[in-house]
Amino acid sequence: MPGQPPREAIQNLLPAPEPVRFVNEDGSAAPPPEGYRRPADDLLREAYRRMVLGRRFDAQATTLTRQGQLAVYPSSRGQDACQIGAVLALRDDDWLFPTYRDSMALVSRGIDPVEVLTLLRGDWHCGYDPHAVHTAPQCTPLATQTLHAAGMAEALRRRGEDGVALAMVGDGGTSEGDFHEALNFSAVFRSPVVYFVQNNQYAISVPLAQQTAAPALAFKGIGYGIRSQQVDGNDLVAVLSVLADAVEYARGGHGPVLVEAHTYRMDAHTNADDATRYRDDEEVERWRAADPVARLETLLLTEGLLDAGQISTIRDEAEQFAAALRTRMNAEAPVVALELFDHVFAEPTPQLREQRARLAAELAAAPATQEGH
Repeated sequence: MPGQPPREAIQNLLPAPEPVRFVNEDGSAAPPPEGYRRPADDLLREAYRRMVLGRRFDAQATTLTRQGQLAVYPSSRGQDACQIGAVLALRDDDWLFPTYRDSMALVSRGIDPVEVLTLLRGDWHCGYDPHAVHTAPQCTPLATQTLHAAGMAEALRRRGEDGVALAMVGDGGTSEGDFHEALNFSAVFRSPVVYFVQNNQYAISVPLAQQTAAPALAFKGIGYGIRSQQVDGNDLVAVLSVLADAVEYARGGHGPVLVEAHTYRMDAHTNADDATRYRDDEEVERWRAADPVARLETLLLTEGLLDAGQISTIRDEAEQFAAALRTRMNAEAPVVALELFDHVFAEPTPQLREQRARLAAELAAAPATQEGH
């Protein structure tokens, strides 16, 4: 029929029937998947190091929350391969658009961990300069960052730059209208953006089966004409290979890519969540057997790419990293009270100016009052 796309073009959009995998759950090498290159050994070793540091950071941030140093912390333990793989697939001048759960990815991108945790500490800004690190602020509203990524990618394309935007999004975010609007926009304009869905099986407490009837979330890209793929999200080798391919495809001017990673959130949604109310220990233990850090470690040890001494050195580095973070986070953060009035309105109202002046006067008089006592 006139105007109908050729069958070959349709086939190129379809994800693999099973998630792409390089490493089995027990750490043994799987048969190489067709069409994907295994990352270099040096890159795999660096990925392992970053995963160990990232997991230790995640555990330390969770502890800091229990100690009252953070208002909230959404753990990404179990999604380590997705966090590190996303960062390693990008160049420094590419743009990353994270969710609230992607603190581990930000630390791996080289952002100061204290700055990463500033937002979760309750500050009014995200803690770091997005332009300096080519990383957008962590996004709490579901899927709004996908629209931001689509806009940035299109801006890069129109300026003639070869940068790529990668938007991280959870499985729950794929049910938001913003997600579908972003996909449609970037597909029409062939914008260089990769949508990376971390399907950790739950949108807070809602299991995937109650959210979608799609055979896999990767199939949601096909209706928009977007090349799509699904990958074993606990296999760092596969995640890095598939994302590197997707980034290369987008950078080459071929348009957006949707990648779904099948993974699992080992801890609760946040410290305010009781995960035992909607999932049982048996389910968690099944996924624990596919732990991404242990999986990669086993592979590298088996292939002689890593030894016990190197593992010990990396773990020591992770402990030193956590200790430094504890020390810095336990220091009282400076509070500038008058910042309360900043960025409320572009032009402050008379009432706001009056309130600010009154507080400034009280603060100025405070030292004199204290001396009087």
